[in-house]
Amino acid sequence: MGNAFIRIGSYKKRLDEYPEKQRIIWTKRPGSVFEKGVAFHKATGDEVLSLIDYPSYFELMRIPLPDNREAIFDKLIQEKIIIKKGSKYNISNLGGILFARKLSEFESLSRKAIRVIIYKGKNKLNTKKEQLGQKGYANGFNGLVSYINDQLPENEEIGKVFRKEVKMFPELAIRELVANAIIHQDFSITGAGPMVEIFDDRIEITNPGKPIINTMRFVDHNPQSRNEKLASFMRRVNICEERGSGIDKVVFQCEYYQLPAPKFIEGDNFTRVIIYSYKTLRQMDKDDKIRACYLHSALKYVSNEHMTNQTLRERFGIEEKNYSMASRIISVTVKEGLVKYLDSENKSKKHSKYIPYWA
Repeated sequence: MGNAFIRIGSYKKRLDEYPEKQRIIWTKRPGSVFEKGVAFHKATGDEVLSLIDYPSYFELMRIPLPDNREAIFDKLIQEKIIIKKGSKYNISNLGGILFARKLSEFESLSRKAIRVIIYKGKNKLNTKKEQLGQKGYANGFNGLVSYINDQLPENEEIGKVFRKEVKMFPELAIRELVANAIIHQDFSITGAGPMVEIFDDRIEITNPGKPIINTMRFVDHNPQSRNEKLASFMRRVNICEERGSGIDKVVFQCEYYQLPAPKFIEGDNFTRVIIYSYKTLRQMDKDDKIRACYLHSALKYVSNEHMTNQTLRERFGIEEKNYSMASRIISVTVKEGLVKYLDSENKSKKHSKYIPYWA
């Protein structure tokens, strides 16, 4: 009847009543690994050199470009970018998705190109511009991030930190989130690739596939990737941060720019992160404040510190005389079950320390 069930002990239960077990089932690694698949069969040596941007590989790896074909091919084989088959070569999915000169030349990878859409206003009614990435993820990454940053609106003043024209969204956060969307996507979902959507008041970055870990634990959990070889290579060439530090930096950048906290959304077959443009505390709604308070406590905890009324005031730019405003935000977040007292006996709202619910 369209309902999924699971055996719990000796009882049959609806699967949607056990979200953690549901997550494990739906995100279980498939038997085949995407990176080991073949994107182009039986290419000649000349075809390999025309399809794969091999100079970018050597540049990103900071290795001198060999002066002979044999050494170039040996290195590409060693990296599993190509696989030798007699006198010809198979180009792996890993090689194609990372270093394609044109993803459209690879039928199985063409729909995995990154799409950037810029809208006029705060909804999708009017599209100003749409750009589809052409290159592989590695050789095209810096150009992609530069293009996105060039499209971002500027703000003459953001909070009390900046008094000059700056990009409305932190570039470091955008870079990390785009890298995450690439790395953590589910390649088994056909017909969809990572997408960046830019609105007047926010930027949304979406990748195919449900997250493997709970979105509430993005800050403290080491990321688990479906595509570990892809992720490993992206880290080797410094395209993304070290394991486990990326989302921390995104949250920190949003705090530093005094932006609302990022929002992490788990869909049926996608993961989306939203970064919002600057809002005053008065402009933030209840959800904005609770989300910011929780992520601030999580960020402090993973930094071996604790959230206090003072640290939250600094995060929101609240003056000390208005400490009760921060206390009210903390109280609501405590009631929502997202943060808790470090010392449950100390009920002083001004001097208490707080930790995330999972600590």
